[in-house]
Amino acid sequence: MVPSNVPPPLSVTVHAARVTHGSEILFDGLDITLAAGRWTCLLGPSGVGKSTLLRLILGLETPERRAGGGDTVTCSDESPLTGRAAFMAQTDLLLPWLTALANVDLGRRLRGTGDGAMGEARALLERVGLAANAGDQPATLSGGMRQRVALARTLMEDRPVVLMDEPFSALDAITRIKLQNLAAELLRDRTVLLVTHDPLEALRLGHRIHVMAGRPALVDEALEPAGPPPRDVDDPMLLEMQGDLLRRLAEATS
Repeated sequence: MVPSNVPPPLSVTVHAARVTHGSEILFDGLDITLAAGRWTCLLGPSGVGKSTLLRLILGLETPERRAGGGDTVTCSDESPLTGRAAFMAQTDLLLPWLTALANVDLGRRLRGTGDGAMGEARALLERVGLAANAGDQPATLSGGMRQRVALARTLMEDRPVVLMDEPFSALDAITRIKLQNLAAELLRDRTVLLVTHDPLEALRLGHRIHVMAGRPALVDEALEPAGPPPRDVDDPMLLEMQGDLLRRLAEATS
């Protein structure tokens, strides 16, 4: 189990974001709210700016100052998000000289906190199906195994806000479903933003699902599946909503 000293859920709001790269305007007036304790899923064409939005929320991308002043990214408790978000990038970013176990435990070791937490790191490796690979270095692991280590490391951070950029993309279909279920369980009541290219994945996990499109990019009105995640892959409601979501994506790329 992930340690659980997390304060009450908080929402995160991006308001009127404007980001330019050179002469290209990526965002201009982009608004999105990550609901407290809920999964928000974001889909859209490649290159539209989904990863840039993650970086913006994390403070790794600097927006232009808004005309009316005020911060572009705010939290419901009016405190900065700094230090309260975990991030899982598209690439696993494992340190090649560390074992799988040491990679999972890296954040705690760097902060010098949580003495005795190595057992929690081992437990998370077991939950992602890699207990037997705790002593292996990343070079000996497959791409899917490395992604599972990166997921365990993200869960180990135990933060109230979790930003994930295609975290299950390297996994086979069955492992993907199992890891989606695990993430939904261990991140229950956390505020999660999941970027994915998989409509069914978004429908299984998301409380709110947005499509990002355009240049400058905007997000559409949220699609809100009924019932708590993770939803069954053969749920007729999901299959019907998948058609609607695919139509939205097709319009976004036209």
